Amino acid sequence: MIQPTEKLIARKNRKSSIYARFTDRKDRNKAIGVVLQLMIILIIIAVAIATLATFKTYKPYTEQNTRISGDKGFVALAYFGVERIGNQNVIGVGRLHEHLQALKDLGYVTVTQQDILNYYQAGQDLPEKSLFLIFEDGRRDTAVFSQKILEDLNFKATMLTYPEKFEKKDPKFLMPEELQELEKTTFWEMGTNGYRLAFINVYDRYDNYLGELDPLEHARVAPYLGRKYNHYLMDYIRDEYGVPKESHTKMKERISHDYEAVRDIYTQSIGYLPAMYILMHSNTGKFGNNDKVSAVNEYWSKALFKMNFNREGFSFNQRNSSIYDLTRMQPQAYWYTNHLLMRIKYDNNQDLGFVKGNLNKQKAWETLKGALEIQEETIILTSLPKDKGLLRLKNSNDFEDIKLSVRLKGNRLGLQRMYLRADEALNRFLSVHILNNVLYVTEKISGVEKELFKLNLDQHDGKESLSIPEDKKAAEMRALETFLQYADSVEKAKIYAKQLQNKEQEVVPTVAEGAAGYIPELSVNAQGDRVVSLSLKGDKMSVIVDGKEAVADLQVTDTKAGAVFLETSWGGYGWSQRNLADDVYDGVFEKLIITENTGEEKERILFDSRLEGIDAAKLKVKQLWEAIISFFVANL
Repeated sequence: MIQPTEKLIARKNRKSSIYARFTDRKDRNKAIGVVLQLMIILIIIAVAIATLATFKTYKPYTEQNTRISGDKGFVALAYFGVERIGNQNVIGVGRLHEHLQALKDLGYVTVTQQDILNYYQAGQDLPEKSLFLIFEDGRRDTAVFSQKILEDLNFKATMLTYPEKFEKKDPKFLMPEELQELEKTTFWEMGTNGYRLAFINVYDRYDNYLGELDPLEHARVAPYLGRKYNHYLMDYIRDEYGVPKESHTKMKERISHDYEAVRDIYTQSIGYLPAMYILMHSNTGKFGNNDKVSAVNEYWSKALFKMNFNREGFSFNQRNSSIYDLTRMQPQAYWYTNHLLMRIKYDNNQDLGFVKGNLNKQKAWETLKGALEIQEETIILTSLPKDKGLLRLKNSNDFEDIKLSVRLKGNRLGLQRMYLRADEALNRFLSVHILNNVLYVTEKISGVEKELFKLNLDQHDGKESLSIPEDKKAAEMRALETFLQYADSVEKAKIYAKQLQNKEQEVVPTVAEGAAGYIPELSVNAQGDRVVSLSLKGDKMSVIVDGKEAVADLQVTDTKAGAVFLETSWGGYGWSQRNLADDVYDGVFEKLIITENTGEEKERILFDSRLEGIDAAKLKVKQLWEAIISFFVANL
């Protein structure tokens, strides 16, 4: 008979054995996990080396391999920066490659600064399709992520920098030794944005005077700014009443100091002053907002540099403009390729072809206006300038009772529209559309369109409605927080802290208390992302937005069958500190599915933009791989 003590020992031994097996299994799993992580890291490193290593040399165009026929001018494009994935403000490497590959396929070749000098000063013609490519601001990630693209396409670009960044050793920006290494690759030449980026005569949208701000301060208060501010070199520094705070002599000394610093720092750090300059931010028809300021900028621009890009918004340059008054277009990170091509086409009046993407999926659509590209599960319809893009779904003339779902990913400022039960001339239809973040349902009968339903989607989201006084208080608090954070003395910090405390305690009326509501201006780059589902049966329509009912059993009049159309158009210029001239819009319809609406458990699919089979599997693998890389980039 086993004694109690022996039982305890046996039980203990069993527990130890189970724990040991569990520990061994846990250690094995951990080891396997570590091995897998190391393998993924090694794969990522190998991909990075293959992606970023430089093995090629830039080959300039020749008359033998490039068409040169008279004065066709040149297109200048300037990208703000490049990141691996990108966002609404900084372009991702994939989108940049799509842009530049399309230009390459259309026959564009890059031209150098010397080519432009020869064009203006010696009358030398440029290739028929000439591209002058610029990357502004001198970000380190721009060089890292664009280098391989330049090599693959045999494109040469100019990297612009602010020499103030050299002095501050800012790790986000390229340093002189790195610029010299870029030049050695042969795919880069140097230019400058001037000594620094700074802002003067800044007011918020309520005309509160903020004065002079550096980029970090400006970024903090930017959500509350209107259009009343200026770049450091564009005007006199003024007080809150618009009166100059400096004499003509002081203004001249201030501006001259920046140009002298540019000359001296570049000469000392890289051995020469770049020939190309971009005056930030002119667009005035002169070299500043004030004639006397303009004269100082003009003197230094012509004394130090061989060329100056003085304007932004349009891409096309010819000999009828001065080499010191060139223009460039800044493609935005959210532009699809046809958006860029549409802008270039209408800038220089050249007949350009558009990218199409999946040709098999294109066959389902008739493009009536604008340009259509289909990427994987996404339909991208780019409008004409100040006009629309329009598609008709072929073989849809007999669609009557249907269900439709789609994810709309075009920017908020603009129109994405779906026509249902439409006739060929669009004199009769039902329409569900989002225009500038407002949902509309309309009906057109006998040529007369009537609004059936309207819903502000901020209200649909349950977004709190601020009063104008509340928003004004928030703007003033943000300014005080910024001044406190960047105060240059303890005494000033104490003053701002006290003012901020008083402002926090200030009571202002709300909308519920009768104050006028604050209606924000939509930014041109405000990202849109809405999932819209609708059900149309007989004389009733229901619409769901982002899983939440917008309207149910809305009464409609016309029940005749008809076709499905998609439409996009720009929504007006909106609020933008850049690209005020952009009047093209990309409507983005992702995972568009149309089925019959018969009430059956499984209804017939009439149209489906989703991928199937091996194509769907490839897309999932691609998305998983991107997610893995993003995880390791964020966490290593």
